Amino acid sequence: MRLWMLITASIILSLISLFVGAIDIRPSDLLDWDSDKTQIFLMSRVPRLMAIILAGAGMSIAGLIMQSLSRNKFVSPSTAGTLDAAKLGVIVAMVFFTNVTYMEKIIFSFAFGLIGTILFMQILDRIKFKDVIFVPLIGIMYGNILSSIGTFIGYESDILQNVQSFFIGSFTLVVSGRYELLYLAVPAIILAYIFANKFTVAGMGEDFAKNLGLSYKTVLNLGLVIVAVISTTVILTVGVIPFLGLIVPNIVSLYLGDNLRKTIPHTIFLGVVFLLVCDIFSRIIVYPYEVPVNITVAVIGSAIFLVMLFRGKAYAKK
Repeated sequence: MRLWMLITASIILSLISLFVGAIDIRPSDLLDWDSDKTQIFLMSRVPRLMAIILAGAGMSIAGLIMQSLSRNKFVSPSTAGTLDAAKLGVIVAMVFFTNVTYMEKIIFSFAFGLIGTILFMQILDRIKFKDVIFVPLIGIMYGNILSSIGTFIGYESDILQNVQSFFIGSFTLVVSGRYELLYLAVPAIILAYIFANKFTVAGMGEDFAKNLGLSYKTVLNLGLVIVAVISTTVILTVGVIPFLGLIVPNIVSLYLGDNLRKTIPHTIFLGVVFLLVCDIFSRIIVYPYEVPVNITVAVIGSAIFLVMLFRGKAYAKK
């Protein structure tokens, strides 16, 4: 698959996304700058598109980094407890700190997401049987434990319903002024590209990296910070979007290999294309109503994940 194909598909799907919704908006309607449809277009459709692009690119890159550093193709923010840890941070902030501000939610979510990911990597280092399928199953169980803790805290504090609705992955409520946090994914992606070669070397193992003079711990920590930043911004803006960081990097690696400097551009645009397709489908499947995009991503992503599990022995190992 050529990069220009992904870019072209991203542009076409972006244009479709701008004009799909419960309110019928046509390009000719935008000629009247003061019309209600133009205001809806600018305040809702354009921010929604930007949120989809940033979330799709960000989560795909986060998954790519985690797979490289863990040396496992089935590790991602959704199978390593990162998303569940970030969710737990928000719940803790809401329950134990009254009148918590949005910035404090960001700080707690980032801290818990980073600590949770580091803890998973520590668990991974202590596992002797590092089968390509066994490791992500450990991560899923680890994430379920964190999720259960968050559910228990939410239930005991009588905010469980609010918590569950807060984390539903959906772009429905994205409007101007409520998605800008996602722009933090841009410098995170740029950093990932700058350090791509170092992430690739670190993915070959600590001993190999040290023999080449690479500061393994520094690169590892930088990668985990990037993952935590992206995961936090996506969760606090649109909720949990599963499988995106898992399947997109795997698809890219099938035809392009594992050199991050080469795969990052393809991963970005394939992630955007995949999330755009899921979001458009979510808007038209029960039109004029809308299905949360996390359901569409979960259905399609889980099907692809099962295919990868069955074929894991064939291509998932590095």
